Amino acid sequence: MGKHFVEELTWRGMLHDSMPGVEEHLSEAMRRAYVGFDPTADSLHIGNLVPIMLLAHYQRCGHKPVALVGGATGMIGDPSGKSSERNLLDEKTLRHNQEAIKKQLSHFLDFESSADNAAVLVNNYDWMKDFSFLEFIRDVGKHITVNYMMAKDSVKNRISSESTNDGMSFTEFTYQLVQGYDFLHLYRANNCSIQMGGSDQWGNITTGTELIRRVGGGKGYAITCPLITKSDGSKFGKSEGGNVWLDANRTSPYKFYQYWLNSSDEDAEKYIKIFTFLTQSEIESIIEAHNTDPGFRVLQKRLAEEITTMVHSKDEFENAVKASKILFSKSFKEEITTLNEKTFLDIFEGVKQAEISKSEFNEGLDMIGALAAKTNFLSSNGDARRALKENAIAVNKEKVKDDYILSSEDLINDKYIILSRGKKTNFILKVV
Repeated sequence: MGKHFVEELTWRGMLHDSMPGVEEHLSEAMRRAYVGFDPTADSLHIGNLVPIMLLAHYQRCGHKPVALVGGATGMIGDPSGKSSERNLLDEKTLRHNQEAIKKQLSHFLDFESSADNAAVLVNNYDWMKDFSFLEFIRDVGKHITVNYMMAKDSVKNRISSESTNDGMSFTEFTYQLVQGYDFLHLYRANNCSIQMGGSDQWGNITTGTELIRRVGGGKGYAITCPLITKSDGSKFGKSEGGNVWLDANRTSPYKFYQYWLNSSDEDAEKYIKIFTFLTQSEIESIIEAHNTDPGFRVLQKRLAEEITTMVHSKDEFENAVKASKILFSKSFKEEITTLNEKTFLDIFEGVKQAEISKSEFNEGLDMIGALAAKTNFLSSNGDARRALKENAIAVNKEKVKDDYILSSEDLINDKYIILSRGKKTNFILKVV
């Protein structure tokens, strides 16, 4: 059982570090392990996917996963990898975020079944909210020395960092004690003996194992996964618009799909092991097929399919594929009308737009007006005439002549018309 989990992480490239003895510990019985999630937003993002997959593999290996929503720690802020303090949230917002996060986690973890290893969700606010400051420094603080806390990389890096003129507050300094206490509490109350997280969490996790040893008289274990990097050095999980979220309202399924589809070969080979449940032999054959004809991007397509289906749904995945192919589709007009407006706008993100009033449009808009006079899509009326003469202009991807008059039949979603010059240059006319 235990070997199975650590072996699984190892071949997938998901094991950064683990405490000695953890494999034997896992092989003896079903064990509980937890991962903490920050509830400062009502959605997780793809940076959270690695720890989510850790828990999912843990459950699939027969063990019991515990997802901890850090309601209390979310009110403080973890100094690891951060250069500034964070905003503090009220309880109502935290509870709302907790529910939203549980819903997202349930795509990966089984919370509902009657199995012994069904996943559990806990919130550290529940046991921290009634803990008085005096009790905390007496019962927890006295067991960990300042020297021990100062030696942690997250503290050292923060204090020595030149970017923090304000230094590090006492609140953030005590973060590792609060997280350490979480581990001690779960060890006592839930028989939870393992904490997992990103490699930047090693210091916080080992403070917990130290508390379990000194206060609980027992043994806790740590397992960490590597922080994901991209081969080109840019930050994983970020697109031009910021975080790539798991919530469809924050990042549309189309954009989510595109993010994975646009991975480099090197990254896709790494990601397909980390972010899917495909077996080792399945992945090896996909990589082999990809290497035979890299231009076909078999690897990226399969990665994007697996993860979009898992986070969103099969329907949303199929919609995203359709949207991705639509620009080159023979039946562009029919297909584009089947997409919702958000996906339509995602496809044409960054494409220049011009607006024209409905009354002006209804009077009849000729192609010179649509291309130049009313929109400035092309630089002049003369330029528009030349392009039309060269048969280079299309309305909704269908070629038109200079005598074409736009009408309501050309409208997509009752308000958009796609004008194109050649294959690559698009422009959106919006009727308002």
